[in-house]
Amino acid sequence: MSQILDDLVALLSLEQIEENLFRGVSQDLGFRQLYGGQVLGQCVSAASQTVEAARHVHSLHGYFLRPGDASLPVVYQVDRVRDGGSFSTRRVTAIQKGAPIFTCSASFQYDEEGLHHQLQMPDVPGPENFKSETELARLSAATIPERMRERATSAQPIEIRPVTEVNPFDPQVCEPVKYAWFRADGNLPDERQLHKYLLGYASDFNLLTTSMQPHGVSVFQKFMQVASLDHSIWFHNDLRMDDWLLYAMDSPWSGNARGFSRGSIFNRAGLLVASVAQEGLTRVREDWK
Repeated sequence: MSQILDDLVALLSLEQIEENLFRGVSQDLGFRQLYGGQVLGQCVSAASQTVEAARHVHSLHGYFLRPGDASLPVVYQVDRVRDGGSFSTRRVTAIQKGAPIFTCSASFQYDEEGLHHQLQMPDVPGPENFKSETELARLSAATIPERMRERATSAQPIEIRPVTEVNPFDPQVCEPVKYAWFRADGNLPDERQLHKYLLGYASDFNLLTTSMQPHGVSVFQKFMQVASLDHSIWFHNDLRMDDWLLYAMDSPWSGNARGFSRGSIFNRAGLLVASVAQEGLTRVREDWK
């Protein structure tokens, strides 16, 4: 693994400080608040560490309650709600400064045979046809605000190659549909749950901003107040985060200062490995203009 990917894996591993209590360090990605994907990935990690290895996470549903502070660690309290014959349920609360910043429920299940069908993978060119977000940022570095330039042009642990190119520093009106290839920047061990922690982390990139595309606005515009409100993930199949995955996103609705986006994640063979849905705050602040 590269050092930056090794650091991300360590970030999601967590330290157990007491029974059902874990602590994770934080990373500053330059946003106004703690990156939501970090909390998602760490919640999956915390819950998974309280469930027998034969049961794997298949869904997570959570709410962002308060902005997180990227300069502080996060404590995760796990409630072992139920261990049934086939399913286990966990409730996780992420805490900073003595207050919850995120809460979620996660469900785990044994592998079983069953009826199967899936959505067909969109017909888009492969990742080798596109530049990464980092490469694109380096090509237009002069247009990126100075406070964000170094972060945007540095190597990242998750390589994202947009199929749908949208310049967040010069947003234009376009349809609420977005495709992007992504993968971890390096080889990962064969640890089933680790790949799911990492997918939870990566699933928050690009999703909410899809709902902003029809309005020609961006998270980086000073008058936009943008934050994730909730996030759900359904894990359908095993996956490899160190191989290319296609994130197909669309937004069927926005209103009341909220935007709703959903995503389907496929591997290169066309297997649907996960589905994602998120609603977020997309408020235009006239007083910030």
